[in-house]
Amino acid sequence: MAKVIAVNISEKKGVIKHPIEKGFFKKEHGLEGDAHVGNWHRQVSLLGQESIDKMKKLGLDKLSTGDFAENITTEGIVLYKLPVGTKLKVGETEMEVTQIGKKCHKGCEIQKLVGDCIMPREGIFAIVLKDGYIKSGDEIKIIED
Repeated sequence: MAKVIAVNISEKKGVIKHPIEKGFFKKEHGLEGDAHVGNWHRQVSLLGQESIDKMKKLGLDKLSTGDFAENITTEGIVLYKLPVGTKLKVGETEMEVTQIGKKCHKGCEIQKLVGDCIMPREGIFAIVLKDGYIKSGDEIKIIED
């Protein structure tokens, strides 16, 4: 079963996110209180724990959820293999995948430490189609049209 490991937030751009108990994800907006909200195509970022574990094997054993600035840390689903347009039910919400990966910020701390960063290849972005709360342990399902 695919599930949410953590919901993460930051009040400022360019910093790591910290876990919160649950977050409210607003349609056409994103995670309320997060610095990256807005009516654009990258309202929510998702990254798999499996991807974080790959970076841990490169020597970053102290990594935790939110360190890649992802809003939702997942487990049990290969996010970066989902086609753009895939709809997901995450907790009470519904989302649509809008982008796979992104250009890394010039000189991000993780890239400086180990010479690589997984977010540009394996992180994904989505828009919120239906309001709702998401918390750790919530199931993630692909919505079949």
